[in-house]
Amino acid sequence: MIVAVDAMGGDFAPDVVVQGAIQAIESSSVNIVLVGDEIAIQTHLGSFESDRITIHHAPELVSMDEPGSRIVKSKPNSSIVQGLKLVKTGKADAFVSAGNTGAVLASTLLLLGRIPGVRRPALAAHIPSDSGGKLICDVGANPDAKANHLLQFAQLASYYYSHVEGKSEPNVGLVNIGEEPNKGSELYLEAYQLLTENIPRFIGNVEGRDIMSSNADVLICDGFVGNTLIKFAENWIVHLGQELKRGLKKNWVSRLGGFLVKPTLRALYKIFDYEEHGGVPLLGVNGVAIISHGSSGPKSIMNSIFAAKRCVESDLITHTRESFETLLRDSA
Repeated sequence: MIVAVDAMGGDFAPDVVVQGAIQAIESSSVNIVLVGDEIAIQTHLGSFESDRITIHHAPELVSMDEPGSRIVKSKPNSSIVQGLKLVKTGKADAFVSAGNTGAVLASTLLLLGRIPGVRRPALAAHIPSDSGGKLICDVGANPDAKANHLLQFAQLASYYYSHVEGKSEPNVGLVNIGEEPNKGSELYLEAYQLLTENIPRFIGNVEGRDIMSSNADVLICDGFVGNTLIKFAENWIVHLGQELKRGLKKNWVSRLGGFLVKPTLRALYKIFDYEEHGGVPLLGVNGVAIISHGSSGPKSIMNSIFAAKRCVESDLITHTRESFETLLRDSA
């Protein structure tokens, strides 16, 4: 298996990307193509050598604030475009990037295209919970969506959860401001009806306070709501940890208590640390593309590579394509 990794994408590239790639090959059998400026990549590889890491030279850089829709034409030799072309031509099985999200989204759609029947691809993020984790979709690809898009998000995320997370019949919930069917905007009222009619394991609306404890395995919302939720979720554990550190240093009693609970706090932080789960998959496109956080460290890059590996191993794209073919036939 070969994963193309955007070595120039992210706030701390190429250093952390190269480190994450090294950690990935040391922990698994995956082969990696680092896409980007060859001299910069080689500098950060240093004396490290492995026949499972190769370099694909892509000299053009895409900044985090460039308009994403122009990248394919304006910067064809960028690491984003070249990495996706490796997937398109079959020279790589998946693509991972922590670069400009808009550029990755637009370039993936232009170069790989949508799976037939998919109106809008969506981003799905993992949320840890005491039951093993939930999936929330969409988390940013579609800030403005229609009810039929939310229905497809539910279908796409359910396929992903089944094939990659390993639960064959996930429960689906709709993130809303109340549990009652008549709550929410017109978009969510219409989406509730469509989900009720088309998703056998739809359990209804899920309020924000019940996201972690609900029976829903897959949580559906538009990209504006999802992006707000996921960014809050990524930051709250960091903020809580900082407050705890301050509180536990107040006096010798607090310091003693901190020493005693330190193993528990570390275990909790690991569970809720977004870097433990890597990037998020772009569902509905004709290829595996994982988008990582711009501030990703080596651990997040490594886990993003592993996420791509699981998608390929489970043959996610083929199964999603076959499922949508069935849906199209049934609706004809």
